[in-house]
Amino acid sequence: MEHELSYCKVEPALEVITGRWKIPILYMLFQGTKRFSELQKGIPNITKKMLTTQLRELEEHHIIQREVYPVVPPKVEYSLTDYGHTLEPLLTFMHQWGSAHVDFMRNRSKHQR
Repeated sequence: MEHELSYCKVEPALEVITGRWKIPILYMLFQGTKRFSELQKGIPNITKKMLTTQLRELEEHHIIQREVYPVVPPKVEYSLTDYGHTLEPLLTFMHQWGSAHVDFMRNRSKHQR
């Protein structure tokens, strides 16, 4: 693997999934299709404006899809695209690494006392 910075594609990947709310949104959508209100209830402290912004950004990158149903009252559902599902193993691995890192740092601080 080439280690020159110009070949490193981690940064563009992180730009798609970083942001305070994108990971919680993705984890909820890994569980299945959700309505806007379900996402808002499932993510404490997120504002409607921020949820809308984050959903639009994920949609622009084709990670999620938004489906509007022609009913009254309006019904809108969000789900992962096939492409969006490719993030699940990556985020699962990052979750596992993060958990191991928390344990590592906790154990390290115990030994430094």
